[in-house]
Amino acid sequence: MTMPTDPVVRPVPEPMNRPIRLGVLISGGGTTLLNLLQHIESGALEAEVVSVLASRADCRGIERANAAGIPTDVIARKEFDSSESMSDALFASLRTSDVDLVILGGYLSRVTIPEDFRWRVLNIHPSLIPAFSGPGFYGHHVHDAALERGVKISGCTVHFADDQYDHGPIILQRPVAVLDDDTPDSLAARVFDAECKAFPEAIRLYAEGLLEISGHRVRILD
Repeated sequence: MTMPTDPVVRPVPEPMNRPIRLGVLISGGGTTLLNLLQHIESGALEAEVVSVLASRADCRGIERANAAGIPTDVIARKEFDSSESMSDALFASLRTSDVDLVILGGYLSRVTIPEDFRWRVLNIHPSLIPAFSGPGFYGHHVHDAALERGVKISGCTVHFADDQYDHGPIILQRPVAVLDDDTPDSLAARVFDAECKAFPEAIRLYAEGLLEISGHRVRILD
C-alpha cells in the first residue's frame, strides 16, 4: 500500500528580485528589529521594514522604529475580547501596509494566522526546538531552564509560525555551546548573537524562493 505524501509548498515560487516588505511585531526593546535594520543598512539583507506593530505602548522598540522613520501602531491584547479579534486587527493593519512577510520579533502574544498569511509569518526562538519551547518558555525562562537541565548545547531556531507556540516547520537552527560557568545572561547573549545571523539568513532564503515545505519539514533549495 502506498502511503500518502504531504503536498509540497513553495511560499515564494521565484526570487522576488526586489526588497522584501517586512512587518515586524514587537513586545519589548526591539533588538530583533534593530538587528534587521542594521543588516538592511549594511546591504546584507535586501528588505525594507514598512510596519512595526507593538503589543504595548511603553516598549522601547517603538522608539527605535520611530527613530528609523517606520510607521508604528500599538495593538494591545487587553483592548480586545479574544486573541482572535486581536489577530484580526493585526493582520488588517499588515494588509494595509502591503507586507510580504511578518516577523515575530520577540512578540509575546499568540496570534491566529489567517489563510492569506499562511507561510508568511516567521518566528525566532532562543532554543533548539523542541527543547525548552511552548507556552511559558520565552526570554530568560528558556535560558534558566536550559542551565537547570544541564544541557551542553543550546541555540536558536527560526521557523514558520502557525497557531501554536513555537510549533511550525523549522527553517534554520544554530547551535550554541553551554559553558560550565554560564549564567542566564551570558548564555542569552551568545544565543542572541546566533539569532542576529540566523534571522536575516532565513528572510533572505524566503525572499529568494529557496524554501520548500512538505508537511513539517523545510527543504532549503540549492
